[in-house]
Parts: sequence; C-alpha cells; structure tokens
Amino acid sequence: MNSIVSKEKKVKLAITHGDINGINYEIIIKAIKDNRLYELFTPIVYGLSKVVGYHRKNMGLSDFNYNVIKNARQAMTNHANIVNISNDDIKIEYGKSVKIAGNLAFEALERAVSDLKTGKVDVLVTAPINKSNIHSEKFNFPGHTEYLADRFGVDKYLMIMVNDNLRIATVTGHIPVKDIASHISETIITEKLEVLRESLQRDFLIQNPKIAVLGLNPHAGDNGVIGDEDMHVINPAIIKAKKQGHLVYGPFPADGFFGTDEYKKYDAVLAMYHDQGLLPFKILSMENGVNFTAGLPIVRTSPDHGTAYDIAGRNIASPQSMRQAIYLALDIFKNRKAYDRMNENPLGYNLAQDALQHDTGEIPDEMKEVQD
Repeated sequence: MNSIVSKEKKVKLAITHGDINGINYEIIIKAIKDNRLYELFTPIVYGLSKVVGYHRKNMGLSDFNYNVIKNARQAMTNHANIVNISNDDIKIEYGKSVKIAGNLAFEALERAVSDLKTGKVDVLVTAPINKSNIHSEKFNFPGHTEYLADRFGVDKYLMIMVNDNLRIATVTGHIPVKDIASHISETIITEKLEVLRESLQRDFLIQNPKIAVLGLNPHAGDNGVIGDEDMHVINPAIIKAKKQGHLVYGPFPADGFFGTDEYKKYDAVLAMYHDQGLLPFKILSMENGVNFTAGLPIVRTSPDHGTAYDIAGRNIASPQSMRQAIYLALDIFKNRKAYDRMNENPLGYNLAQDALQHDTGEIPDEMKEVQD
C-alpha cells in the first residue's frame, strides 16, 4: 500500500442494531460475516451478544465468530465485535413492535454516539428503527437524521439517498403532505442547496457539482396555473445559486425528469419532499440504496429500507443495502480526509486524486458483489 490514503489506520466502523424484532441482525451478520473485510475495517456492533448468538443459530452460521466487549476500545481489529449493551434475557418476537425493542435501539444509539464523540469509533452505520416504539421523552425525533443533528449540535443538515452516481436529497423530511408547502421557503431551499453542494465536494470529491432542483407542484406549477411556489419560492433560490456561480438548474417537473432519464445528467437532485425523491429512488435502487446524512461532523449511513417485519426471522432478507451502507461510509470517511488534505495543500490536489484512484484500500469489486 503506497498511496497516501491506504496508510491510514483501519477504520473503526460502528453499527447500531436498531429494532431487534425486524431483519436487522440478519442483514448485519450477513454483511460482515466475510472475514476478508476485516483487513479493511473493524466492525463494532452495538447490540446484544445473546441476540447475535440466537440469530447465528437460527441462520445456521456456526462459522460466524465475534468478540464480545464492554467498550469499543477493546475491539479486536481482525474480528467482528459486539459492544454488549445488556446482559438481560431478551425475548425475540419477530414482526412485532414492542417498547423494549425501542428502548434497546435507543440505548445502542446513545452508546455509539458517545463513542463517536470521544473518538473510540470513526463512522456510524445505523440499522433501521421503528419510529413508533423508539419514541419517548429522550427520543422525540422523526428519525435518525434529526436525532443525530441534535446530538452533534447541527442545524444545517440533509438526507441524501445514494446509489453509485444517483444522489437524491429532500428539502423536507418526515412531515405530513398537507404541511409540505408551508415548510418550503427560498431561505430553506438555499440552505439545503449549500449543504448538498458542500457534501458533493467534500464527501464525494466532485469539484463543481451539477445539481437539478425539482418543482413542488405538477408540471412545476405550469407558470403559476397549478400553484405559484415554483415561480415565487423555488426559482428565486435557483437564480440566487446561479449568481453565486453554482451549477444549479430547474425547477423540473418530477415525473418527466425521471421518466426521460434526465436525472442521469446531474450529480445530484434536490426534491421538495420525501416521497417525491424517495419513490423514484427506491424504484431505481431498492436493494442497493443508502441513506446518508450530509452536514454532520461525523459520517453516518443507513440501509434505505425499514425493519421489514413481514419477513423477519425467515432468513431471506438481502444484506445488499446494509453492505452498500458500510462501503459508502468507508468511502466518505476516506474522501473527507483526502479533501481536507487538498485544502491544506491545494497544489497536492492531483496527488490526492491519483491516490484515491489507485487506493488499494478500496473494497474489491468481487467482495461488493457477494450474494447470499
């Protein structure tokens, strides 16, 4: 390993177990059971050792070995590690939403975030939670994204759905459809565009990203005939970005934009609301998609699916999205280091780019394509 990137210490990758009654343990185990991966990163799962053992037996994976630890600093670099958050006997009830599952999901998150803040782990991959059973006075958030933004004191953040060169972000998140228009303003769109552009530059190493912005209304308002938000709110934000020298275009009608493959011409797409962006994304990328939170001081990714209660315990869940979440977290962690080096030494940009292209620390393609 001769590149400047491959000389970095092995990344400590934290995985929170999420809801224990869904497919999470199945996809986590499937995603990290290949011990060749441990040459590239150290997996540290925040969860329950007894539940790991239960799933290992249920899945018939007697060759999956792991190291049970109390603290992330005890992690063994060439093994899967489990930070055991409880020694209690926990009943697994596949497909059921129960309060104890929410409490345990929250406990894993809290432990992982604490370790991220103190540098015991480097990046975070979150398995799906059930937003109903995790909700409490301590977790009064719509989801992981808002929780992490609060814990790290960030007020400018963005959810980006990623699959290779397809990146779709949303201005609004988990809010009722009837409230979407009232949550959209020129200021908010401008803010989200800034976070998106900065993330494309630092997290994905795209020097001058080209961004498409979707309209809010059908046909992007049709010149005010079907709503005026596209003309009076969205378009001014796009014009402002262009005046600052950024490559921002739109607003585009969402149906035609995706129906004609127009999205392939852009480095990222900014949608106005959750389903406008995630519906086409999941059609195009369901098994390989990743949820990435831009704007945080740490790297956090997650599979783009939920707890999948309907197939829990049947050993048929695909780990592909979890794998991709792991790979993307590692790539972004590496990219940020390279980007920061470039800023420290602008003359070294070509050297850093060359190192990234030839970095032997990449996940080999044949390992990315492993199927269960």
